[in-house]
Amino acid sequence: MLDGILTGLGTAVMPMNLLMVFVGCFVGTFIGMLPGLGPISAIALMIPITYGLEPSSGIILMAGVYYGAIFGGSTSSILINAPGCSSTVVTAFDGYPMAQKGQAGKALALAAYASFTGGTISAIFLLVAAPALASVSLSFQSADYFALMVLGLTAVAAFSGKGQVLKALLMTVLGLMISTVGTDRSTGVERFTFGYIDLMDGISFLLLAMATFALAEVVMAVLKRDHLKEEENQTDSSQIGSMAVTKEEVKEVAPTALRSSVLGFIVGVLPGAGATIAAFLAYGMERNLAKAKEKLKFGSGSLRGLVAPEAANNASSSGSFVPLLTLGIPGSGTTAIMLGALIAYGIQPGPRMMIDNPDVFWSVIVSMYIGNIVLLILNLPLIPYISKLLMIPRTVLVPMILFFAITGVYLVSFNTFDIYMMVVFCAAAIGLRMLNFPMAPLLLGFVLGGLMENNLRRALMISDGSLSFLWERPITLVIVCITVLVLAAPVIQRLLQKKRNQSAPDTEFSAVNNEKKA
Repeated sequence: MLDGILTGLGTAVMPMNLLMVFVGCFVGTFIGMLPGLGPISAIALMIPITYGLEPSSGIILMAGVYYGAIFGGSTSSILINAPGCSSTVVTAFDGYPMAQKGQAGKALALAAYASFTGGTISAIFLLVAAPALASVSLSFQSADYFALMVLGLTAVAAFSGKGQVLKALLMTVLGLMISTVGTDRSTGVERFTFGYIDLMDGISFLLLAMATFALAEVVMAVLKRDHLKEEENQTDSSQIGSMAVTKEEVKEVAPTALRSSVLGFIVGVLPGAGATIAAFLAYGMERNLAKAKEKLKFGSGSLRGLVAPEAANNASSSGSFVPLLTLGIPGSGTTAIMLGALIAYGIQPGPRMMIDNPDVFWSVIVSMYIGNIVLLILNLPLIPYISKLLMIPRTVLVPMILFFAITGVYLVSFNTFDIYMMVVFCAAAIGLRMLNFPMAPLLLGFVLGGLMENNLRRALMISDGSLSFLWERPITLVIVCITVLVLAAPVIQRLLQKKRNQSAPDTEFSAVNNEKKA
């Protein structure tokens, strides 16, 4: 392994490859900032350019674009509540409220530090544990994946306020229902398409995310006239806020960044899981671990709520290279495109890649750590300039968000039907938001719906239609037990709180009696 690392280091530090890292990070960050254009679009644009490069240089460039896009995707989430890609949807939950409070600079700085932490930890893990983790990911079966998806759905508690768990569960079910629209991949039967050919391929995640967040936010801002009343004077720089992070804040978020990085990397290693699920799980985990007072801050500008998904999604993007490079299985849609690029180069990813193409295998891993340093150097000095997006008048910013959201969705499919669908979902989202229904569980249910269905179907086929698959394998049983504990935790907390409230009056009454006797 040491020989491989030295080979990769020698290849990665070549001037051409260092240039590719820098170009990939810069292009990825810029594209990631644009709402609607995620890493998949960015890498797809890079493929024609990479054909004229050496295999190691081409893959390093695409890898730089990938984690650069996820690194930069948080910017539009924080500043205008329009996620640059699906994995940064969760960042908007606490990042955007911070920007509204005049802490955009701090939010962007924390996002940069969290992304760097997640990327660095995952790069080290990838360097040391890639061969071992490949065998672990290979041991996962359909039953384990289904149990993992159910565990992911228990994170709905993280997106619901006090007394709104039922609303969050209803939105999750709605998301699962929307995910069933389209053609069943196993049987080829059309489901809930109502005769529309445009619905045969299902509903795009980007369409749903843009409709429920970017468009809905714009329309809500228009409906609330006071938000659109523009002071003639532009926002002064003091409203952007300082980028400084205090020692107390570092102490608060450091454990969160470490935990979320490890979780994100583990989720990234599992084929098909991806950075979006990692971000949702990390956010849910942090909210469940938080104390009662801290939980109230989630969704309104919590530092932990911002750092957790940013560390997790960047760690997951590096983790997704484990199944790609060691098994030849793409861990996400983005790595699926990279798989095609590797095959076009005549390189077959899999267990023999470390032996047949060690320079490509190890140079990509080493370049990730270099890329994270480049991203931090690029992003931190640019934060004051990026934050000036807040100084754009609302009358200009609102049409810009509309333009990017609609154009981003249209460029994915070049189908005007998607625009009409987005308007319908936007109208529904506005109505639900007015009734205080959270939007995040809808997206979570939609993301996990297809994966849950496919893995449940395979697991039932293996177990002859019996639910015994939930406890037959130790890995599945452990995940199911964790899920039950997570679901039971809020109920147990409520019961304990009730007991405390009941015992408090008794204590006060006895104290009063003692005083009277005295």
